[in-house]
Amino acid sequence: MASDGSVAEGSKLKSAQLLEMVRTHLTTDAGKELQKKIGFVYQINIAPKKIGFEEEIFVVDLKNLKVYKGKAEGKPDATFSFVDGDFIAVSSGKMNPQMAFIRGKMKIKGSMSAAQKFTPDIFPKPAKL
Repeated sequence: MASDGSVAEGSKLKSAQLLEMVRTHLTTDAGKELQKKIGFVYQINIAPKKIGFEEEIFVVDLKNLKVYKGKAEGKPDATFSFVDGDFIAVSSGKMNPQMAFIRGKMKIKGSMSAAQKFTPDIFPKPAKL
């Protein structure tokens, strides 16, 4: 678990930079609000070009306010699989999460009610990449 170092370290994904911003964001009062409002653990598998190939795995833990690279400690409430560009589009609000799911640009395993709470609101504004 790389909880001390940057989650973007050694990654070629744009998503890793965004998740590093989320990690910093969770240390603020906004993080405490997300913990109260959501409190779920999400595992995010992000591939450079094709879902399932050369994926990097990240965890956004809104229960303990941590973001780290690697598999979730224990069972995540929901797991998402994306291609790098689609994750950026969904997390920045440029792509509707429901449409991404319907079009197969986002795959979800686990609790659908937990997955529905994983929205662009979790990401710091403005998320410029």
